[in-house]
Amino acid sequence: MNNWPSNPIIYEINTPVWLSDLSRTQKREVTLGTVPPEVWNELAEMGFDAIWFMGVWQRSAEGVRISSRHESLRHEFITALPDFTPADNLGSAYCIQAYSVDERWGGRLGLAEARRQLASRGLRLLLDYVPNHVARDHEWVLEHPEYFIPGSRKDLMNATREYFESAGRVIACGKDPNYPAWEDVAQVNAFNPGYRLAARAALLEIASQCDGVRCDMAMLLLDRIFASTWRDKAGSALPTTFWREVIGATRRQYPGFLFIAEAYWGTEPELVQEGFSYCYDKEFYDQLKQDDIKGIAGTLARAGAQPRTVRFIENHDEARAATAFQPDQARAAALILATTPGARLFHQGQMEGRTQRLPVFLRRWADMPPAPGLPDFYHGLFRLMQLPALKNGDWEFLARVEEPCLAWVWASPGERVYIIVNYSSSPASRVLDVPFAGKLLPDAYSSAGAAVTLSAGENSLQVTLPAWGCAVARLACV
Repeated sequence: MNNWPSNPIIYEINTPVWLSDLSRTQKREVTLGTVPPEVWNELAEMGFDAIWFMGVWQRSAEGVRISSRHESLRHEFITALPDFTPADNLGSAYCIQAYSVDERWGGRLGLAEARRQLASRGLRLLLDYVPNHVARDHEWVLEHPEYFIPGSRKDLMNATREYFESAGRVIACGKDPNYPAWEDVAQVNAFNPGYRLAARAALLEIASQCDGVRCDMAMLLLDRIFASTWRDKAGSALPTTFWREVIGATRRQYPGFLFIAEAYWGTEPELVQEGFSYCYDKEFYDQLKQDDIKGIAGTLARAGAQPRTVRFIENHDEARAATAFQPDQARAAALILATTPGARLFHQGQMEGRTQRLPVFLRRWADMPPAPGLPDFYHGLFRLMQLPALKNGDWEFLARVEEPCLAWVWASPGERVYIIVNYSSSPASRVLDVPFAGKLLPDAYSSAGAAVTLSAGENSLQVTLPAWGCAVARLACV
C-alpha cells in the first residue's frame, strides 16, 4: 500500500465516537478489530483512498483531571453534548500518555485487524503524531526530564498555568507562541539529542502500524520557530533540522510512508522542503469561507505547480461547514476542494451536515438527523471524483473565465471534464472556449438549475448557473 495516489481522498474519523455509534447500532461493543464487514465496505464504496483514525492512542488520566477542572471546557462539552457526564471526557486526543492503541478501541491487535480490512479494500490508514508535546504523565517526563523545556521556580510562581513540577523538576507546558499554554501537556525540546532519538523511535513504531501520519502543529518544530518560541531555554539548534532527521529515519525503513503537516503562518513551502508529502491549506479554507473570489482564483492559478496541499472545508479544529458557510455555498466549496489538485480531506459528520463541532475530548456526540439532500450531494460528489479524468488526468485552471465564476478542466485520453462554479449569491452565465471537437456526455453532477450547451461550430460551452451553482461538462473526443 505504499503507492499513494497523487490526489488522495482522506476521511477523518473520530475513533471513539465512531465506535460508540457502531456499538449502539450493533447492540454490542464494537472495537477496531470487530467492525462489521459491511461498514468497511461502505467506506470503500465511498471512494476514499485513506481513513484517518483520529484519537486511537492512549490518553492521559492527568489530562482528564486537568480538563475536568476547566469551566470553559465544561461549557464547551455541554454545548456540544447537552447530556454530558464526566465519563464522556476522555481527555484530549492530543494529550498522549503513550503511543499505544487504547485497549478500549481494540488495542494494537484491533488496529492491525482494521488496517488489514482497509488494505483488503484498497484503503490506507493514517494516524496521529504529536511532535511538540506529550501528556504530563508520559513516562518520559519522569524517566527523561532532559527531553523537555526546563523552567525555574520563578517561572512556576509567576506563570502557574505555563509550568508544572514533576519529581522536583520544573517543566514547561506545551505552547503555541500565539496562544496560552496547553496546561495538560509537557513541552518537548526539539534541540535535545535524546529527544530526537526518542522521537525517531516513536515514529518508527507508529509507522509499523499504519501508512502515514498527520503531524499535529508541525510548524512549531521548524528550527527557526522553535528557537524563537523558547530562546535560551531550548539551547542551540542541532546540525540537522528536526523534521529532516525524523522523516529521513522513518522513510529509510518505510519508503512510501506519508507525512501530512498541520501547518499555518505560510510555512507550507518550508515544510515541503523538510520532507512533508502534504501540508494543510488553511489560507484556501479562509478564502472559501470569506468569499474571497480573487484569492481563490489566485490560489487555483498556482495549484498545478503546488499540488502538495490538503484542502478541506472542515476538520476537528474548524467550525462545521454547515455553520461556517451558507448551505449552497458549502456545497460549492466542497465541489471546489474535491475537484482541484492535492489531498482532499473530508470530516466525519460533514456529509450529514452536522452543525456542532465536537471537542476532541469527548467519546460520543449528540444525535442529529442528516440535513435533507446533503448525503445524496456528497455521494454524487464522490462518484464525480472517481471519473478517470479526475483520478489520473491532467488539470488546468482556466484563468480567463470572469469572476465570480471559476473554471478548470481535467483531461485524459478521450475525455475532458470541465468544472464551472459560480461562487457568488447571484446567478451568472459564461462562455468557455473548447479547444477540440467533442460530444457532450450525460451529466449527473451539476447543480439544479444549471444549464450547459455545446456549440460545435464555435467550439464553446455556454453555461448558465444559479447562485452558488456548478456545472460539470463531460466532453468525449469525436
